Amino acid sequence: MVQENHTLGILCAVTGIVAMSIMDVVIKWLSPDYPLHEIILVRTIVALFLTLVIVHFEGGFGLLKTQRPGLHVIRGLMIATSNMAFYLALALMPIAEAATLFYIAPLLITGLSVPFLGEHVGLRRWIAIFFGFVGVILMSGVGTSSFKVEAFLPVIAALAYALTQLMTRKLGVTEKASVMSFYISVVFIIVSVGFGVTVGDGSLAKAGGPGLEFLLRPWHWPDTDATVLMVICGVLVAVVAYMLSQAYRISAANVIAPFEYIVLPLAILWGYLFWGDIPGFKTIIGVVLIGGSGMYVFMHARSVQRDGSV
Repeated sequence: MVQENHTLGILCAVTGIVAMSIMDVVIKWLSPDYPLHEIILVRTIVALFLTLVIVHFEGGFGLLKTQRPGLHVIRGLMIATSNMAFYLALALMPIAEAATLFYIAPLLITGLSVPFLGEHVGLRRWIAIFFGFVGVILMSGVGTSSFKVEAFLPVIAALAYALTQLMTRKLGVTEKASVMSFYISVVFIIVSVGFGVTVGDGSLAKAGGPGLEFLLRPWHWPDTDATVLMVICGVLVAVVAYMLSQAYRISAANVIAPFEYIVLPLAILWGYLFWGDIPGFKTIIGVVLIGGSGMYVFMHARSVQRDGSV
């Protein structure tokens, strides 16, 4: 049984989220020139090397033997799906909008914890989840002339991410964070190489809009600046994978998840500094509804643990 440590879990989560936010900026910066699967492959090779170093110091490569390979593979495919959907959204949307829509994920974690983990969610938390989805509908413009299909990408990413973290809780009972990070890296490499082999010539790049072009444009050798940025991405993704896996492994999800909302003000800041994006009215309301609902859900969950209210 893993000994819970909420303070250390929170520190791991904050470190991982800040690293994730910086990585989002780097990948959005690279998106006009390089295909997504090439960026992911380079960063994952770097991350895998760093992860193996951590595995070595945590107990040796014998830790990589697992009795649950299928769950590792499914978890890896879920986080790969989440990453690709979110980064496609970054290429098409202001970073603050994509990040805000993605952060419906903690609300999804709460709702899905009922069928997947057998947890109880009271009426007030379901109401908060409802208002979070109102924020998604408002920001995406569903049912209005302003609706754009790419608004679904961060929501798809959020669903895949929520499923990933629910599986992290199950795997974390027996597996170290570095081991879970290793298997994620292996899946990423397989998926990226698969894309490179099948569509890496760029022949399908013009088949769709800018999002598909980001996914399907041809591979080419990165210049020095891009290589440095991709390597930085590799370091950052190793930090993200390890820190978030560790956070959800050693602390309860309802303790960790509120701290993930740190990414929202960071995304607004990066969008303004690097791309001159100023959040519009719908984005601000979306941040309030989605972020506020998420914070309420998880702060209320802590009070439930403390005094048994619903």
